[in-house]
Amino acid sequence: MKPLTKTLSKISHLIRYIETDYPELYQHLDETPVTLSSHMGAQMDTDSMQNYLETLKSILHNYKLEKGIIAAS
Repeated sequence: MKPLTKTLSKISHLIRYIETDYPELYQHLDETPVTLSSHMGAQMDTDSMQNYLETLKSILHNYKLEKGIIAAS
């Protein structure tokens, strides 16, 4: 699998996970398949998508810390 395709797959899985398990957080993300594809447009490259994936992970991690779902390490 190409690196960009792999990264996009990870983004998709993470967004679905947030949507399913943390709908209260998902409401605050401006993510839908339509908005995600329109935001990416011609600017989509592996580095920018990897940065986006890391941002989503950070948002989820910080949310879990705030809600006491996980403890600070």
